[in-house]
Amino acid sequence: MANELTEPISRQIWEQKYRYRERGESRDATIEATWRRVAHALAAVENPDCADEWAARFYALLQDFKFIPGGRIMAGAGTCHRVTLFNCFVMGRIEDSIAGIFEALKDSALTMQQSGGIGLDFSTLRPRGTVAQQVGAVASGPLSFMHIWDSMCSTILSTGARRGAMMATLSCDHPDIEAFIDAKRDPHVLRHFNLSVLVSDAFMSAVEQDEAWLLLFPLGPDDDASGEKIERHWAGCEVPQLCRVFRRMRARELWERLMRAAYDCAEPGVIFIDRVNQYNNLWYCEHISATNPCGEIPLPAYGACNLGSLNLTRFVRQPFTSGATLDMDGLGDAAALATRMLDNVYESSLFPLPQQAVAARATRRIGLGFTGLADALIMLGLRYGSPESLRCADEIMTCICHVAYRTSARLAQEKGAFPLLVLEKYMRGAFASKLPADIQQEIRSHGIRNSHLTAIAPAGTISLLAGNVSSGLEPVYDWRCRRTVRALDGGLVAYETQDYAHALFRALHGENTPLPPVFVTAAELPPSDHLAMQSVLQSHVDNAISKTINVSQAMDFPAFGDLYLHAYRLGLKGCTVFRPNLITGQVLAATAPSRPERGCCALEREAD
Repeated sequence: MANELTEPISRQIWEQKYRYRERGESRDATIEATWRRVAHALAAVENPDCADEWAARFYALLQDFKFIPGGRIMAGAGTCHRVTLFNCFVMGRIEDSIAGIFEALKDSALTMQQSGGIGLDFSTLRPRGTVAQQVGAVASGPLSFMHIWDSMCSTILSTGARRGAMMATLSCDHPDIEAFIDAKRDPHVLRHFNLSVLVSDAFMSAVEQDEAWLLLFPLGPDDDASGEKIERHWAGCEVPQLCRVFRRMRARELWERLMRAAYDCAEPGVIFIDRVNQYNNLWYCEHISATNPCGEIPLPAYGACNLGSLNLTRFVRQPFTSGATLDMDGLGDAAALATRMLDNVYESSLFPLPQQAVAARATRRIGLGFTGLADALIMLGLRYGSPESLRCADEIMTCICHVAYRTSARLAQEKGAFPLLVLEKYMRGAFASKLPADIQQEIRSHGIRNSHLTAIAPAGTISLLAGNVSSGLEPVYDWRCRRTVRALDGGLVAYETQDYAHALFRALHGENTPLPPVFVTAAELPPSDHLAMQSVLQSHVDNAISKTINVSQAMDFPAFGDLYLHAYRLGLKGCTVFRPNLITGQVLAATAPSRPERGCCALEREAD
């Protein structure tokens, strides 16, 4: 049982991110002390008569990194620090006024000060150059205010707080969408933001049919109402808005501009927002237009993400043998216990803002997923992307999803359902209506404790903590890499790392034994294998999946753009493709890196 942090980078991450210190004095002597602290804190909200029993069970699940809760839980649970245990939040609607904008900025700063990453939709801000009739001023547009958020994030970081992470979204029909798409071409601006375009089904249809696309914005009460107008649903508005049409352009021209930016500088990503809302379990009471910084949790205004990952490598029996199997019973038991642990976070955590406490507790969302998929497949003798690997991944996520839903229904019987549950409407949802009949019956009988239950996060930092297992659902980047992490003094420290499955194989079979064919890296896989894996898993994920498709710098532009079209046709909720480029460099380096990691889901940009 690997209860020691044998890898230098694992110890550094524990020291820097998760070890409890109070007034400069270490309170966690070992990683076991960290697990015990977290276990006791999350068990403390249980019935006092059985809290010790739950603490022992939670500790056993955390031991040997079988289950790794979100970074904020690891860092904050059971401490005296006034921090939130939720990794990330989506902020409230940004009102289109100076007072509203700076109120939203203040809320964002308070949230980040308590260690929460944030997502924001800037679609509510009027486009650059329009006149605000009431004050006679010319609007500077969403991009100008995003720079203020970026500066705020930099300032918060300078105080010694956790690394900042922000996601900015903008609707594909906002008049400033082209400037938003090209914003990251300047390598010196908006460095604390991930950017994603909210792409609608109507836009994708216009791209495929080579039709015109309208750029528009809702009319305010004092705006000039002349010119062409049309009604549209708009972010942050409950009813359709009368919008002024600013101009028309070919949908394919805008799509190509988006693809060119992603090709040249790895951003923006794409969120298929209509699909997100169509499959939202709370379709009947909320509309989503933003996500957490890495995209795996789409959230309404003031919503929170509560994440945890089951480490699949710890459920492989007899690895690298003909008898290698995955302990599905053990995985199911772990998923049930992890669901209860994550639900208890709601009673254990503080919230930066009162609106966040109200919104989060009204839905009690959790995002239970896994990490170490690629390593587990290798240990089982399955090549990532092969039909056998897809069947295995499907079985894994089916187990996690169904166990989580059954557990949540039984928690509702024990502790009560989430407040916004309207049972008949919930059961008509696109996701819940496809659950097995016995689970649907349990929900109808008892309700359900959590509105959403599954997500697959990038899990990069916690995967390094667990001995450098492959992160999330990603294939292994390389067997040996140099990784940079931030030290306590703020400087970057480089470490040589070895993939967990590779290290285990070498320990069992020696350094000179040729690697079996199942040892494939991301660079050796066709992008279609990445998309196939994401597609298989998406059917069991009610939130979303953070996935970065790493492609060669040599990939030509048409093939690159086709990946996004293929992702849309597969029914995915989003897509991010990373091609090494002059602006962001590489995600990882096999030798000494020339610059810090700055990929879309790099360690410095994760909310771990």
